[in-house]
Amino acid sequence: MCKTVTAEPAKSSVPPFRVLGMTDVLLRGGLPWEPAASGPGVRAPVDVLVRDGRIDRVAPAIDAPGATVVEVTGQLVLPGLVEAHCHLDKTLYGGPWVPHSADDTLAGRIGNDLRRRAGLGVPSVARIAALLAAMSAAGTTHVRTHTDIDPEVGLRGVEAVREAAAGSPVDVRQVAFPQHGVLINPGTAELLEEALKSGVEAVGGLDPAGIDRDPVRHLDLIFGLAGRYGTHLDLHLHDGGTLGAWELELIIERTRALGLGGRVAVSHAYALGQLDEAHQGRLAEGLAGAGVAIVTAAVYSFPVPPVKRLRAAGVTVACGHDGIRDLWGPYGSGDMLERAMHVAYRSTFRADEDIELALEAATHGGARALGLEGYGLSPGDRADLVVVPCGGPAEAVVVHPARTLVMKDGVVLHN
Repeated sequence: MCKTVTAEPAKSSVPPFRVLGMTDVLLRGGLPWEPAASGPGVRAPVDVLVRDGRIDRVAPAIDAPGATVVEVTGQLVLPGLVEAHCHLDKTLYGGPWVPHSADDTLAGRIGNDLRRRAGLGVPSVARIAALLAAMSAAGTTHVRTHTDIDPEVGLRGVEAVREAAAGSPVDVRQVAFPQHGVLINPGTAELLEEALKSGVEAVGGLDPAGIDRDPVRHLDLIFGLAGRYGTHLDLHLHDGGTLGAWELELIIERTRALGLGGRVAVSHAYALGQLDEAHQGRLAEGLAGAGVAIVTAAVYSFPVPPVKRLRAAGVTVACGHDGIRDLWGPYGSGDMLERAMHVAYRSTFRADEDIELALEAATHGGARALGLEGYGLSPGDRADLVVVPCGGPAEAVVVHPARTLVMKDGVVLHN
């Protein structure tokens, strides 16, 4: 005997958190999506049987006695959304409104953050937890967050994120991030190593030339840490033009030399959006060959890497919000479909197949950048699923509707 539940669009984009304990769950009549480059795109309506936290079968008219049936007829079924670049430790989400007080320069935002974070109780476990709850309700199942490491804050941000993540269904991976420089901020390098020793999953960097003024020493240090501790590396690169392009060449060179392909990402990479097509093409080939991912947030008017050209070359492209309601800016919702819309809009994508690239960045691209295993909608994959009431991927990005169902490891969290 099967119990049938109908998944209907929620009245809010952040429905109340609840867990429906289910063993076998059968999603009936959905439209599973895979990126067009790796499969057939949206399939014909099928059923998805979830058993023991994994996708057991994907086929028409599955007979599963005893399973709880959830009717999702005609709705798009996505793998869990992946937030590949944010700053949970900085967030003011869930607290009272804080008027923005920084100027529009990178140095101004860094200084504003340093001056005001302690007085505003940053990092805050409660605010991080509130943001993770909103992310989960919007279908995010995995997050990579860049956590500030410096002599003033020490590892408090790492500890706060861990505490908040422990009570969340979202898988959270941290990057030990030297927001205020490494070489110019004595004691930071030692703290980065301490963070990695404690289990932080990745080491970060920041503008080896523009901030630390010594790209060779900076890259030697952070690549050395990644190699020594077997971690991922994700480096913020705001430096633009030919300077940023040269730094990308250095990153490609080191990734190849150290055999770190698949474990290195460059976030923002504004330079890629400022170069001529020939230069973009050469760097795209180098990034793809070395296994270096690009992560974009498409924020404000900052340059956006050429997503379409990068993907055509085989470069992994992921996306994320960057800051979410923090001292760097007042915007951000935690909804990765909304963020994918920003990526598509800033990339001037209008055709469905181009808009779909932004959805790939918020799903499979993020999964590749983070090194997630068992990700997708095939039998054997982890049952991290999101259902939205639309018929195709481009519509999901443009409309970013309320989620009708969110599942993590086979458990329905929101519907």
